[in-house]
Amino acid sequence: MSLIIPTYQDIRETHTRIRGLIHRTPVLSSSGINTIAGSTLYFKCENFQKTGAFKYRGATNAVSLLTEPEASKGVATHSSGNHAAALACASQIRNIPCYIAMPRTAPKNKISAVRSYGGIITFCNPTLRDREETLERILSITDASFVHPYDNFNVICGQATAAKELLEDHPDTEALFVPVGGGGILSGSAVSAKSLNDKIKVYGCEPANADDAYRSLKKGRIIPSVNPVTIADGLLTSLSELTFEIIRNHVEEILTVSEHDIVTAMKIIWERMKIIIEPSAAVAFAAVLNNPRLVHGIKAGVILTGGNTDLLNLPFAQT
Repeated sequence: MSLIIPTYQDIRETHTRIRGLIHRTPVLSSSGINTIAGSTLYFKCENFQKTGAFKYRGATNAVSLLTEPEASKGVATHSSGNHAAALACASQIRNIPCYIAMPRTAPKNKISAVRSYGGIITFCNPTLRDREETLERILSITDASFVHPYDNFNVICGQATAAKELLEDHPDTEALFVPVGGGGILSGSAVSAKSLNDKIKVYGCEPANADDAYRSLKKGRIIPSVNPVTIADGLLTSLSELTFEIIRNHVEEILTVSEHDIVTAMKIIWERMKIIIEPSAAVAFAAVLNNPRLVHGIKAGVILTGGNTDLLNLPFAQT
């Protein structure tokens, strides 16, 4: 079966559809951080998005496109947090049920967020197999529509609107750094970026402890993520055929960073910019700090993907 790849026209239509439902998040800069990085950095602050992460864009688009018969049965997904909260919130607004298969090891603040939006959680073991098997049981009982966290055309189109906004605000951007887990935000961002400026360099950014995207691009085939251990809990999943196809055609390179790098980058953002981001969001900035050759003297965009941090378990408070 051939893959249907989103086009920029699809992304534009998506943005028109959801722009009244989402926040157009700010793009911030810091002279102090620019000095550290040796470049001008534009931070797209999706930590200020509804539900605290970019995931709301894709979830809102997917829910808005359900037919009335589909919507009446609700939606379902598996997620460790941000997609679950986004889908639950979008479902609450449309007044339909939302069922979540969620790892029991998910951060407590993300579990609480899902419940606050009316999400119906079924806990499972923290492996992709257990998540998928739990979801299958939910779907067999509810007949809900499965909204995949990233392997979904409508979700990718929604996520792509973040980079579209960034590049509309700052068309002089020469490089774009985006975290990668399952690849929804990276693949969507790459399509937006290359459509608006075919000379822009797009880099995926990934924890070294969960480097399946890096290895997949090196091997030319999907290498599954197997029980990764990283504080970047939003980047634990493997690429899909769809996101892999887009990434290998539109992304220059996957850059990996250590756990120490993530904590350092997160701490700098908190201290210098006075904003809350979660570890997964710090991965792209960590990659910038680790690769000065890629940003020296240029203007680069960094997507801060979310701010749903467990304030009782801050990684830099433990060092």
